[in-house]
Amino acid sequence: MREDCGILVVGRDGRLLASNPLAGFLLGRSLPSNMLQGKNPLSGTFDWAGHSLEKILVNEREKHGLLKGDELPEPGLWFSSFPIFDETGGVLGSVITFVKPGGGEMDQALKFLGVSHKQLLDSLPDGVFMVNTRWQISFFNETAQRITGYTSREVLGKFCWEVFRSDLCHNQCPMRLSMTTGKDVLDCETEIITKSGERKLIIINTSRVLKSGSKVLGGIQTFHESSLSELTKCHGAVPGAFADIVGISASMQDLVRRLPIIAVSDSNVLIEGESGTGKELIAKAIHNLSSRRKNPFLAVNCSAIPETLLESELFGHERGAFTGAIANKPGRFELARVGTLFLDEIGDLQVHLQAKLLRVLEDRAFERVGGTRRIPLEARIIAATNIDLQDAIRHGRFREDLYYRLFTVPITLPPLRERREDIPILVKFFLERLNKKRKKQVTGVDPRVMKKFHRHPWPGNVRELEHVLEYCFVFVRGAVITERHLPPMYSSGAEIDLNWEGVTPPLETLEKKTIIRALEKAGGNKQEAARLLQISRSKLWRKMRLHGITEADFRSQHGKPV
Repeated sequence: MREDCGILVVGRDGRLLASNPLAGFLLGRSLPSNMLQGKNPLSGTFDWAGHSLEKILVNEREKHGLLKGDELPEPGLWFSSFPIFDETGGVLGSVITFVKPGGGEMDQALKFLGVSHKQLLDSLPDGVFMVNTRWQISFFNETAQRITGYTSREVLGKFCWEVFRSDLCHNQCPMRLSMTTGKDVLDCETEIITKSGERKLIIINTSRVLKSGSKVLGGIQTFHESSLSELTKCHGAVPGAFADIVGISASMQDLVRRLPIIAVSDSNVLIEGESGTGKELIAKAIHNLSSRRKNPFLAVNCSAIPETLLESELFGHERGAFTGAIANKPGRFELARVGTLFLDEIGDLQVHLQAKLLRVLEDRAFERVGGTRRIPLEARIIAATNIDLQDAIRHGRFREDLYYRLFTVPITLPPLRERREDIPILVKFFLERLNKKRKKQVTGVDPRVMKKFHRHPWPGNVRELEHVLEYCFVFVRGAVITERHLPPMYSSGAEIDLNWEGVTPPLETLEKKTIIRALEKAGGNKQEAARLLQISRSKLWRKMRLHGITEADFRSQHGKPV
Protein backbone atom coordinates (compact mmCIF):
# COMPACT_ATOMS: atom_id res chain seq x y z
CA MET A 1 0.00 0.00 0.00
CA ARG A 2 1.09 3.60 -0.61
CA GLU A 3 1.26 6.61 1.66
CA ASP A 4 -0.44 8.76 -1.01
CA CYS A 5 -3.67 6.80 -0.76
CA GLY A 6 -6.38 6.64 1.87
CA ILE A 7 -6.66 3.33 3.69
CA LEU A 8 -9.58 1.90 5.61
CA VAL A 9 -9.84 -1.50 7.33
CA VAL A 10 -13.49 -2.36 7.86
CA GLY A 11 -14.97 -5.51 9.45
CA ARG A 12 -17.76 -7.38 7.76
CA ASP A 13 -20.14 -6.09 10.48
CA GLY A 14 -19.48 -2.51 9.34
CA ARG A 15 -17.15 -1.42 12.13
CA LEU A 16 -14.17 0.74 11.17
CA LEU A 17 -11.13 -1.13 12.50
CA ALA A 18 -8.29 1.09 11.30
CA SER A 19 -7.47 3.99 8.98
CA ASN A 20 -4.57 6.25 8.07
CA PRO A 21 -4.62 10.08 8.44
CA LEU A 22 -5.02 10.66 4.71
CA ALA A 23 -8.27 8.69 4.65
CA GLY A 24 -10.26 11.31 6.60
CA PHE A 25 -8.76 14.16 4.57
CA LEU A 26 -9.69 12.58 1.22
CA LEU A 27 -13.15 11.62 2.42
CA GLY A 28 -13.78 15.16 3.76
CA ARG A 29 -14.76 14.10 7.25
CA SER A 30 -13.24 13.17 10.58
CA LEU A 31 -13.22 9.49 11.40
CA PRO A 32 -14.17 8.18 14.87
CA SER A 33 -11.29 8.35 17.34
CA ASN A 34 -12.41 5.12 18.98
CA MET A 35 -12.55 3.20 15.71
CA LEU A 36 -13.15 -0.28 17.09
CA GLN A 37 -16.29 0.89 18.84
CA GLY A 38 -17.51 3.36 16.28
CA LYS A 39 -19.97 2.38 13.59
CA ASN A 40 -18.75 3.05 10.08
CA PRO A 41 -20.23 6.45 9.07
CA LEU A 42 -19.68 5.78 5.34
CA SER A 43 -22.51 3.34 4.71
CA GLY A 44 -25.36 4.87 2.74
CA THR A 45 -23.38 8.07 2.13
CA PHE A 46 -21.42 7.14 -0.98
CA ASP A 47 -22.00 5.33 -4.25
CA TRP A 48 -19.48 2.46 -4.39
CA ALA A 49 -19.58 1.95 -8.17
CA GLY A 50 -23.13 0.67 -7.96
CA HIS A 51 -22.50 -1.62 -4.98
CA SER A 52 -23.57 -1.23 -1.39
CA LEU A 53 -20.80 -1.03 1.21
CA GLU A 54 -22.30 -4.02 3.02
CA LYS A 55 -21.94 -6.15 -0.12
CA ILE A 56 -18.32 -5.10 -0.58
CA LEU A 57 -17.45 -6.00 3.02
CA VAL A 58 -18.59 -9.64 2.65
CA ASN A 59 -17.47 -10.17 -0.95
CA GLU A 60 -14.80 -12.83 -1.58
CA ARG A 61 -13.50 -11.02 -4.65
CA GLU A 62 -11.75 -7.71 -5.14
CA LYS A 63 -13.85 -4.73 -6.19
CA HIS A 64 -12.67 -1.68 -8.09
CA GLY A 65 -14.37 1.47 -9.28
CA LEU A 66 -15.15 5.14 -8.74
CA LEU A 67 -16.35 6.24 -5.31
CA LYS A 68 -18.85 9.11 -5.65
CA GLY A 69 -20.46 11.38 -3.06
CA ASP A 70 -21.54 15.00 -2.44
CA GLU A 71 -18.56 15.64 -0.16
CA LEU A 72 -15.98 14.31 -2.62
CA PRO A 73 -14.19 16.27 -5.34
CA GLU A 74 -15.41 15.70 -8.85
CA PRO A 75 -15.39 13.19 -10.36
CA GLY A 76 -14.72 11.27 -7.13
CA LEU A 77 -12.07 8.85 -5.81
CA TRP A 78 -10.78 5.65 -7.36
CA PHE A 79 -11.20 2.83 -4.83
CA SER A 80 -10.07 -0.79 -4.55
CA SER A 81 -11.48 -3.25 -2.02
CA PHE A 82 -9.51 -6.37 -1.02
CA PRO A 83 -11.14 -9.08 1.15
CA ILE A 84 -9.51 -10.21 4.42
CA PHE A 85 -9.74 -13.93 5.12
CA ASP A 86 -9.51 -15.94 8.33
CA GLU A 87 -7.68 -19.27 8.58
CA THR A 88 -10.75 -21.21 7.44
CA GLY A 89 -11.23 -19.08 4.35
CA GLY A 90 -14.09 -17.00 5.73
CA VAL A 91 -14.30 -13.26 4.98
CA LEU A 92 -13.49 -11.07 7.99
CA GLY A 93 -13.91 -7.78 6.19
CA SER A 94 -12.07 -5.63 3.65
CA VAL A 95 -9.14 -3.31 3.16
CA ILE A 96 -10.32 -0.32 1.11
CA THR A 97 -7.88 2.05 -0.57
CA PHE A 98 -8.69 5.17 -2.60
CA VAL A 99 -6.80 7.89 -4.48
CA LYS A 100 -7.72 10.96 -6.45
CA PRO A 101 -8.21 10.44 -10.16
CA GLY A 102 -4.98 11.27 -11.95
CA GLY A 103 -3.05 10.70 -8.74
CA GLY A 104 -0.48 8.57 -10.56
CA GLU A 105 0.61 7.62 -14.06
CA MET A 106 -0.64 4.06 -13.64
CA ASP A 107 -4.05 5.20 -12.43
CA GLN A 108 -4.35 7.66 -15.31
CA ALA A 109 -3.40 4.98 -17.83
CA LEU A 110 -5.87 2.49 -16.39
CA LYS A 111 -8.61 5.10 -16.30
CA PHE A 112 -7.90 5.96 -19.95
CA LEU A 113 -8.08 2.28 -20.90
CA GLY A 114 -11.17 1.76 -18.78
CA VAL A 115 -9.71 -1.23 -16.91
CA SER A 116 -9.00 -1.98 -13.25
CA HIS A 117 -5.80 -3.21 -11.64
CA LYS A 118 -7.28 -6.70 -11.47
CA GLN A 119 -8.24 -6.69 -15.15
CA LEU A 120 -4.70 -5.67 -15.98
CA LEU A 121 -3.20 -8.56 -13.97
CA ASP A 122 -5.74 -11.01 -15.40
CA SER A 123 -4.63 -10.09 -18.92
CA LEU A 124 -1.01 -11.12 -18.27
CA PRO A 125 0.21 -14.34 -19.97
CA ASP A 126 1.90 -15.40 -16.70
CA GLY A 127 0.15 -16.69 -13.62
CA VAL A 128 0.27 -14.19 -10.75
CA PHE A 129 -0.53 -14.77 -7.12
CA MET A 130 0.13 -12.85 -3.91
CA VAL A 131 0.38 -13.97 -0.31
CA ASN A 132 0.26 -12.11 2.97
CA THR A 133 2.84 -12.57 5.74
CA ARG A 134 0.87 -15.60 6.97
CA TRP A 135 1.38 -17.28 3.56
CA GLN A 136 -2.32 -17.05 2.72
CA ILE A 137 -3.20 -16.37 -0.90
CA SER A 138 -4.77 -12.92 -1.32
CA PHE A 139 -4.78 -12.67 -5.12
CA PHE A 140 -4.92 -15.27 -7.91
CA ASN A 141 -5.19 -14.09 -11.50
CA GLU A 142 -6.98 -15.86 -14.35
CA THR A 143 -3.79 -17.31 -15.88
CA ALA A 144 -2.91 -18.86 -12.52
CA GLN A 145 -6.37 -20.40 -12.45
CA ARG A 146 -5.91 -21.84 -15.94
CA ILE A 147 -2.49 -23.38 -15.18
CA THR A 148 -3.42 -24.88 -11.80
CA GLY A 149 -7.06 -25.76 -12.44
CA TYR A 150 -8.17 -24.01 -9.23
CA THR A 151 -10.60 -21.11 -9.26
CA SER A 152 -9.87 -17.92 -7.36
CA ARG A 153 -12.74 -18.68 -4.99
CA GLU A 154 -11.16 -22.05 -4.10
CA VAL A 155 -7.71 -20.70 -3.22
CA LEU A 156 -8.23 -17.25 -1.64
CA GLY A 157 -7.34 -17.47 2.04
CA LYS A 158 -5.64 -20.85 1.69
CA PHE A 159 -1.97 -21.43 2.39
CA CYS A 160 0.01 -21.38 -0.85
CA TRP A 161 1.58 -24.81 -0.27
CA GLU A 162 -1.87 -26.37 -0.04
CA VAL A 163 -2.57 -25.25 -3.60
CA PHE A 164 0.73 -25.73 -5.41
CA ARG A 165 2.10 -28.78 -3.56
CA SER A 166 5.53 -28.10 -5.03
CA ASP A 167 8.63 -30.01 -4.00
CA LEU A 168 10.17 -26.68 -2.95
CA CYS A 169 7.31 -25.58 -0.71
CA HIS A 170 8.61 -26.75 2.66
CA ASN A 171 12.38 -26.77 2.13
CA GLN A 172 13.57 -24.27 -0.46
CA CYS A 173 10.55 -22.02 -0.98
CA PRO A 174 11.55 -19.16 -3.34
CA MET A 175 8.79 -16.92 -1.96
CA ARG A 176 10.11 -17.40 1.58
CA LEU A 177 13.62 -16.55 0.40
CA SER A 178 12.39 -13.32 -1.22
CA MET A 179 10.29 -12.27 1.77
CA THR A 180 13.01 -12.94 4.35
CA THR A 181 16.10 -11.72 2.47
CA GLY A 182 14.67 -9.24 -0.03
CA LYS A 183 16.34 -11.08 -2.92
CA ASP A 184 14.32 -11.69 -6.06
CA VAL A 185 14.29 -15.29 -7.30
CA LEU A 186 14.38 -15.50 -11.09
CA ASP A 187 13.71 -18.39 -13.46
CA CYS A 188 13.47 -21.11 -10.82
CA GLU A 189 12.10 -24.39 -12.16
CA THR A 190 9.88 -26.58 -10.02
CA GLU A 191 7.07 -29.10 -10.32
CA ILE A 192 3.54 -28.51 -9.07
CA ILE A 193 0.48 -30.74 -8.83
CA THR A 194 -2.66 -29.31 -10.39
CA LYS A 195 -6.19 -29.74 -9.07
CA SER A 196 -6.69 -32.74 -11.37
CA GLY A 197 -3.49 -34.39 -10.09
CA GLU A 198 -1.41 -33.61 -13.17
CA ARG A 199 2.25 -32.78 -12.58
CA LYS A 200 3.48 -29.65 -14.34
CA LEU A 201 6.91 -28.09 -14.63
CA ILE A 202 6.74 -24.33 -14.14
CA ILE A 203 9.22 -21.45 -14.18
CA ILE A 204 8.71 -19.03 -11.28
CA ASN A 205 9.87 -15.55 -10.28
CA THR A 206 9.28 -14.19 -6.79
CA SER A 207 9.63 -10.85 -5.02
CA ARG A 208 8.43 -9.30 -1.77
CA VAL A 209 5.86 -6.53 -1.45
CA LEU A 210 6.93 -3.59 0.73
CA LYS A 211 5.15 -0.67 2.31
CA SER A 212 6.94 2.64 2.79
CA GLY A 213 9.30 2.20 5.71
CA SER A 214 10.43 -1.25 4.46
CA LYS A 215 7.61 -3.11 6.19
CA VAL A 216 6.98 -6.43 4.44
CA LEU A 217 3.33 -6.80 3.45
CA GLY A 218 3.67 -10.11 1.65
CA GLY A 219 5.08 -11.67 -1.51
CA ILE A 220 4.23 -11.89 -5.18
CA GLN A 221 5.03 -14.68 -7.60
CA THR A 222 4.67 -14.94 -11.35
CA PHE A 223 4.91 -18.28 -13.10
CA HIS A 224 4.43 -19.95 -16.46
CA GLU A 225 4.66 -23.47 -17.74
CA SER A 226 8.18 -24.64 -18.55
CA SER A 227 9.11 -24.80 -22.21
CA LEU A 228 9.56 -28.51 -21.51
CA SER A 229 5.84 -28.84 -20.78
CA GLU A 230 5.03 -26.60 -23.72
CA LEU A 231 7.23 -28.64 -26.04
CA THR A 232 5.50 -31.82 -24.90
CA LYS A 233 2.12 -30.29 -25.73
CA CYS A 234 3.22 -28.85 -29.05
CA HIS A 235 4.59 -32.15 -30.28
CA GLY A 236 1.67 -34.15 -28.93
CA ALA A 237 3.89 -36.40 -26.84
CA VAL A 238 2.40 -38.96 -24.52
CA PRO A 239 1.13 -37.20 -21.37
CA GLY A 240 3.36 -37.98 -18.41
CA ALA A 241 6.44 -38.70 -20.53
CA PHE A 242 8.50 -37.50 -17.57
CA ALA A 243 6.16 -38.85 -14.87
CA ASP A 244 8.64 -41.46 -13.54
CA ILE A 245 11.77 -39.33 -13.94
CA VAL A 246 12.09 -37.80 -10.50
CA GLY A 247 14.82 -35.51 -9.24
CA ILE A 248 15.64 -31.96 -8.22
CA SER A 249 19.42 -32.38 -8.44
CA ALA A 250 21.24 -30.29 -11.03
CA SER A 251 22.27 -33.39 -13.01
CA MET A 252 18.68 -34.67 -13.33
CA GLN A 253 17.24 -31.24 -14.12
CA ASP A 254 19.84 -30.77 -16.85
CA LEU A 255 19.00 -34.20 -18.28
CA VAL A 256 15.26 -33.47 -18.34
CA ARG A 257 15.90 -30.22 -20.20
CA ARG A 258 17.98 -32.05 -22.84
CA LEU A 259 15.59 -34.94 -23.47
CA PRO A 260 13.15 -33.14 -25.83
CA ILE A 261 16.08 -31.95 -27.95
CA ILE A 262 17.51 -35.48 -28.11
CA ALA A 263 14.08 -36.90 -28.95
CA VAL A 264 13.66 -34.65 -31.99
CA SER A 265 16.87 -36.09 -33.45
CA ASP A 266 16.89 -39.55 -35.02
CA SER A 267 20.49 -40.25 -34.01
CA ASN A 268 21.58 -43.34 -32.09
CA VAL A 269 21.67 -42.85 -28.34
CA LEU A 270 23.93 -44.55 -25.78
CA ILE A 271 22.76 -44.39 -22.16
CA GLU A 272 25.46 -45.20 -19.62
CA GLY A 273 24.80 -45.75 -15.93
CA GLU A 274 24.86 -48.31 -13.16
CA SER A 275 22.12 -50.88 -12.73
CA GLY A 276 18.96 -49.39 -11.28
CA THR A 277 19.58 -45.78 -12.33
CA GLY A 278 16.60 -45.76 -14.72
CA LYS A 279 18.14 -46.22 -18.17
CA GLU A 280 14.98 -47.77 -19.63
CA LEU A 281 12.86 -44.91 -18.23
CA ILE A 282 15.04 -42.44 -20.11
CA ALA A 283 14.81 -44.51 -23.30
CA LYS A 284 11.00 -44.59 -23.03
CA ALA A 285 10.87 -40.84 -22.41
CA ILE A 286 12.91 -40.22 -25.57
CA HIS A 287 10.56 -42.49 -27.52
CA ASN A 288 7.42 -40.82 -26.10
CA LEU A 289 8.74 -37.35 -26.91
CA SER A 290 9.67 -38.27 -30.48
CA SER A 291 7.65 -38.51 -33.66
CA ARG A 292 7.89 -42.33 -33.33
CA ARG A 293 5.75 -42.41 -30.17
CA LYS A 294 2.73 -44.03 -31.92
CA ASN A 295 4.92 -46.94 -33.05
CA PRO A 296 6.33 -49.83 -30.96
CA PHE A 297 8.93 -49.45 -28.22
CA LEU A 298 10.70 -52.81 -27.92
CA ALA A 299 13.32 -53.59 -25.26
CA VAL A 300 15.89 -56.39 -25.51
CA ASN A 301 18.07 -57.33 -22.55
CA CYS A 302 21.22 -58.56 -24.22
CA SER A 303 22.45 -60.25 -21.03
CA ALA A 304 19.23 -62.15 -20.31
CA ILE A 305 18.84 -64.01 -23.62
CA PRO A 306 21.07 -67.09 -24.15
CA GLU A 307 23.85 -66.45 -26.63
CA THR A 308 22.63 -69.21 -28.95
CA LEU A 309 19.23 -67.53 -29.29
CA LEU A 310 20.21 -63.87 -29.23
CA GLU A 311 20.96 -63.57 -32.95
CA SER A 312 17.60 -65.12 -33.79
CA GLU A 313 15.85 -62.83 -31.28
CA LEU A 314 17.40 -59.73 -32.80
CA PHE A 315 17.26 -60.53 -36.52
CA GLY A 316 14.66 -63.32 -36.74
CA HIS A 317 15.08 -66.61 -38.60
CA GLU A 318 13.76 -68.55 -41.57
CA ARG A 319 12.15 -71.94 -41.32
CA GLY A 320 14.80 -74.67 -41.17
CA ALA A 321 17.63 -72.26 -40.33
CA PHE A 322 18.53 -74.45 -37.32
CA THR A 323 17.12 -77.30 -35.30
CA GLY A 324 13.78 -76.25 -33.87
CA ALA A 325 13.16 -73.48 -36.42
CA ILE A 326 9.84 -74.92 -37.61
CA ALA A 327 8.47 -71.62 -38.95
CA ASN A 328 9.57 -68.19 -40.12
CA LYS A 329 9.96 -65.77 -37.23
CA PRO A 330 10.57 -62.01 -37.37
CA GLY A 331 13.16 -60.59 -34.99
CA ARG A 332 13.06 -57.52 -32.74
CA PHE A 333 14.63 -55.30 -35.40
CA GLU A 334 11.78 -56.20 -37.72
CA LEU A 335 9.00 -56.02 -35.12
CA ALA A 336 10.07 -52.54 -34.03
CA ARG A 337 9.21 -51.30 -37.53
CA VAL A 338 9.51 -47.48 -37.46
CA GLY A 339 9.45 -47.35 -33.66
CA THR A 340 12.31 -47.58 -31.18
CA LEU A 341 14.50 -50.58 -30.34
CA PHE A 342 16.12 -50.43 -26.91
CA LEU A 343 19.20 -52.65 -26.56
CA ASP A 344 19.81 -52.92 -22.82
CA GLU A 345 23.12 -54.20 -21.40
CA ILE A 346 24.76 -53.81 -24.80
CA GLY A 347 28.14 -54.32 -23.11
CA ASP A 348 27.29 -58.03 -22.55
CA LEU A 349 26.82 -58.65 -26.30
CA GLN A 350 29.27 -61.22 -27.65
CA VAL A 351 31.98 -59.88 -29.95
CA HIS A 352 30.80 -61.77 -33.05
CA LEU A 353 27.30 -60.33 -32.59
CA GLN A 354 28.81 -56.87 -32.12
CA ALA A 355 30.27 -57.17 -35.63
CA LYS A 356 26.84 -58.05 -37.07
CA LEU A 357 25.19 -55.21 -35.19
CA LEU A 358 27.79 -52.76 -36.52
CA ARG A 359 27.09 -53.91 -40.09
CA VAL A 360 23.33 -53.45 -39.54
CA LEU A 361 23.82 -49.91 -38.20
CA GLU A 362 26.09 -48.98 -41.09
CA ASP A 363 23.98 -50.53 -43.87
CA ARG A 364 20.59 -49.80 -42.22
CA ALA A 365 19.53 -53.29 -43.32
CA PHE A 366 19.74 -56.89 -42.05
CA GLU A 367 18.90 -60.47 -42.94
CA ARG A 368 17.11 -63.12 -40.94
CA VAL A 369 19.17 -66.09 -39.77
CA GLY A 370 19.14 -68.55 -42.65
CA GLY A 371 17.61 -65.96 -44.99
CA THR A 372 18.88 -63.99 -47.99
CA ARG A 373 16.30 -61.19 -48.22
CA ARG A 374 17.59 -57.83 -47.05
CA ILE A 375 15.17 -56.12 -44.68
CA PRO A 376 15.55 -52.36 -44.18
CA LEU A 377 16.20 -51.14 -40.63
CA GLU A 378 13.62 -48.45 -39.89
CA ALA A 379 13.73 -48.38 -36.10
CA ARG A 380 15.71 -45.93 -34.02
CA ILE A 381 18.39 -47.59 -31.88
CA ILE A 382 18.86 -46.65 -28.22
CA ALA A 383 21.48 -48.70 -26.38
CA ALA A 384 22.31 -48.84 -22.69
CA THR A 385 25.07 -50.31 -20.56
CA ASN A 386 26.08 -50.52 -16.91
CA ILE A 387 29.75 -51.23 -17.59
CA ASP A 388 32.60 -48.97 -18.62
CA LEU A 389 32.74 -49.54 -22.39
CA GLN A 390 36.06 -47.71 -22.68
CA ASP A 391 37.58 -50.23 -20.28
CA ALA A 392 35.88 -53.06 -22.18
CA ILE A 393 37.46 -51.74 -25.39
CA ARG A 394 40.92 -51.72 -23.78
CA HIS A 395 40.46 -55.36 -22.73
CA GLY A 396 39.13 -56.42 -26.13
CA ARG A 397 35.59 -57.13 -24.92
CA PHE A 398 33.88 -54.44 -26.98
CA ARG A 399 34.48 -53.15 -30.49
CA GLU A 400 35.70 -49.58 -30.66
CA ASP A 401 34.00 -48.91 -34.01
CA LEU A 402 30.64 -50.06 -32.63
CA TYR A 403 31.14 -47.88 -29.56
CA TYR A 404 31.54 -44.73 -31.65
CA ARG A 405 28.62 -45.73 -33.87
CA LEU A 406 26.39 -45.90 -30.77
CA PHE A 407 28.04 -42.92 -29.07
CA THR A 408 26.41 -40.35 -31.39
CA VAL A 409 24.34 -38.93 -28.50
CA PRO A 410 25.70 -40.03 -25.11
CA ILE A 411 23.68 -39.79 -21.87
CA THR A 412 25.23 -40.55 -18.49
CA LEU A 413 22.94 -41.24 -15.54
CA PRO A 414 24.47 -40.45 -12.14
CA PRO A 415 24.23 -43.08 -9.38
CA LEU A 416 21.94 -42.32 -6.47
CA ARG A 417 24.86 -41.80 -4.04
CA GLU A 418 25.96 -38.83 -6.19
CA ARG A 419 22.54 -37.15 -6.05
CA ARG A 420 21.49 -37.71 -2.46
CA GLU A 421 19.38 -34.56 -2.49
CA ASP A 422 16.93 -36.55 -4.64
CA ILE A 423 16.37 -39.24 -1.97
CA PRO A 424 13.54 -37.41 -0.08
CA ILE A 425 11.60 -36.65 -3.26
CA LEU A 426 12.11 -40.21 -4.53
CA VAL A 427 10.82 -41.56 -1.21
CA LYS A 428 7.76 -39.33 -1.50
CA PHE A 429 7.20 -40.42 -5.12
CA PHE A 430 7.41 -44.15 -4.31
CA LEU A 431 5.21 -43.78 -1.22
CA GLU A 432 2.49 -42.17 -3.34
CA ARG A 433 2.74 -44.96 -5.90
CA LEU A 434 2.75 -47.73 -3.28
CA ASN A 435 -0.18 -46.18 -1.42
CA LYS A 436 -2.28 -46.46 -4.56
CA LYS A 437 -1.06 -49.98 -5.24
CA ARG A 438 -1.39 -51.32 -1.68
CA LYS A 439 -4.44 -49.24 -0.66
CA LYS A 440 -2.60 -47.79 2.34
CA GLN A 441 -2.09 -44.31 3.77
CA VAL A 442 1.63 -44.17 4.59
CA THR A 443 2.59 -40.51 4.89
CA GLY A 444 6.36 -40.71 5.32
CA VAL A 445 9.40 -42.29 6.94
CA ASP A 446 10.89 -41.76 10.38
CA PRO A 447 13.80 -39.23 10.43
CA ARG A 448 16.15 -42.01 11.56
CA VAL A 449 15.16 -44.05 8.53
CA MET A 450 15.80 -41.07 6.27
CA LYS A 451 19.22 -40.66 7.90
CA LYS A 452 20.02 -44.28 7.09
CA PHE A 453 18.86 -43.73 3.53
CA HIS A 454 21.21 -40.76 3.18
CA ARG A 455 24.18 -42.78 4.49
CA HIS A 456 23.55 -45.96 2.51
CA PRO A 457 25.68 -46.35 -0.67
CA TRP A 458 22.76 -47.70 -2.75
CA PRO A 459 24.64 -50.09 -5.05
CA GLY A 460 21.27 -50.91 -6.62
CA ASN A 461 20.47 -47.22 -6.99
CA VAL A 462 16.86 -46.03 -7.45
CA ARG A 463 15.59 -49.55 -8.08
CA GLU A 464 17.04 -50.67 -4.74
CA LEU A 465 15.37 -47.76 -2.94
CA GLU A 466 12.03 -48.67 -4.51
CA HIS A 467 12.38 -52.32 -3.48
CA VAL A 468 13.31 -51.39 0.08
CA LEU A 469 10.19 -49.25 0.40
CA GLU A 470 8.06 -52.00 -1.13
CA TYR A 471 9.46 -54.39 1.48
CA CYS A 472 8.53 -51.90 4.21
CA PHE A 473 4.97 -51.68 2.88
CA VAL A 474 4.49 -55.38 3.55
CA PHE A 475 5.02 -54.87 7.30
CA VAL A 476 4.01 -51.28 8.06
CA ARG A 477 0.61 -50.89 9.68
CA GLY A 478 0.63 -47.22 10.64
CA ALA A 479 1.27 -44.00 8.78
CA VAL A 480 5.07 -43.87 9.22
CA ILE A 481 7.80 -46.32 8.20
CA THR A 482 10.23 -46.88 11.10
CA GLU A 483 13.51 -48.77 11.45
CA ARG A 484 11.74 -51.98 12.48
CA HIS A 485 10.03 -52.12 9.08
CA LEU A 486 13.33 -52.10 7.15
CA PRO A 487 14.90 -55.25 5.68
CA PRO A 488 17.47 -56.83 8.06
CA MET A 489 20.46 -55.53 6.13
CA TYR A 490 19.27 -51.93 6.50
CA SER A 491 17.86 -52.03 10.02
CA SER A 492 21.08 -53.47 11.48
CA GLY A 493 22.98 -50.24 10.92
CA ALA A 494 25.44 -51.97 8.60
CA GLU A 495 25.72 -49.06 6.18
CA ILE A 496 29.08 -48.40 4.63
CA ASP A 497 30.73 -45.31 6.08
CA LEU A 498 31.23 -42.94 3.16
CA ASN A 499 33.11 -40.35 5.18
CA TRP A 500 36.60 -41.41 4.17
CA GLU A 501 38.33 -38.11 4.91
CA GLY A 502 36.45 -36.39 2.11
CA VAL A 503 37.61 -38.82 -0.57
CA THR A 504 34.95 -40.79 -2.42
CA PRO A 505 36.08 -44.42 -2.69
CA PRO A 506 36.12 -46.07 -6.11
CA LEU A 507 32.86 -47.62 -7.28
CA GLU A 508 34.52 -51.05 -7.39
CA THR A 509 35.49 -50.79 -3.73
CA LEU A 510 31.99 -49.75 -2.69
CA GLU A 511 30.37 -52.53 -4.68
CA LYS A 512 32.77 -55.18 -3.42
CA LYS A 513 32.31 -54.16 0.23
CA THR A 514 28.52 -54.11 -0.15
CA ILE A 515 28.47 -57.60 -1.70
CA ILE A 516 30.71 -58.98 1.05
CA ARG A 517 28.48 -57.45 3.74
CA ALA A 518 25.42 -58.99 2.11
CA LEU A 519 27.11 -62.41 1.98
CA GLU A 520 28.11 -62.06 5.64
CA LYS A 521 24.57 -61.07 6.57
CA ALA A 522 23.19 -64.05 4.63
CA GLY A 523 25.62 -66.48 6.24
CA GLY A 524 27.18 -67.24 2.88
CA ASN A 525 23.84 -68.11 1.26
CA LYS A 526 24.07 -66.73 -2.29
CA GLN A 527 20.33 -66.76 -2.88
CA GLU A 528 19.64 -64.78 0.31
CA ALA A 529 22.51 -62.36 -0.43
CA ALA A 530 21.11 -61.73 -3.91
CA ARG A 531 17.69 -61.02 -2.36
CA LEU A 532 19.22 -58.52 0.08
CA LEU A 533 21.03 -56.78 -2.80
CA GLN A 534 17.87 -56.82 -4.96
CA ILE A 535 19.68 -58.52 -7.87
CA SER A 536 19.45 -61.95 -9.46
CA ARG A 537 21.58 -64.85 -8.23
CA SER A 538 23.33 -65.12 -11.60
CA LYS A 539 24.21 -61.43 -11.48
CA LEU A 540 25.63 -61.89 -7.97
CA TRP A 541 27.87 -64.67 -9.26
CA ARG A 542 29.07 -62.41 -12.10
CA LYS A 543 29.81 -59.58 -9.65
CA MET A 544 31.71 -61.96 -7.36
CA ARG A 545 33.86 -63.14 -10.25
CA LEU A 546 34.40 -59.55 -11.40
CA HIS A 547 35.65 -58.44 -7.97
CA GLY A 548 37.47 -61.67 -7.19
CA ILE A 549 35.32 -62.35 -4.11
CA THR A 550 35.97 -65.81 -2.63
CA GLU A 551 34.41 -67.64 0.28
CA ALA A 552 37.34 -66.62 2.46
CA ASP A 553 36.27 -62.95 2.14
CA PHE A 554 33.02 -63.47 4.02
CA ARG A 555 34.05 -66.10 6.60
CA SER A 556 34.49 -65.23 10.27
CA GLN A 557 37.82 -65.40 12.06
CA HIS A 558 36.88 -68.94 13.17
CA GLY A 559 36.78 -70.11 9.59
CA LYS A 560 33.02 -70.58 9.46
CA PRO A 561 30.49 -68.56 7.49
CA VAL A 562 29.01 -65.73 9.52
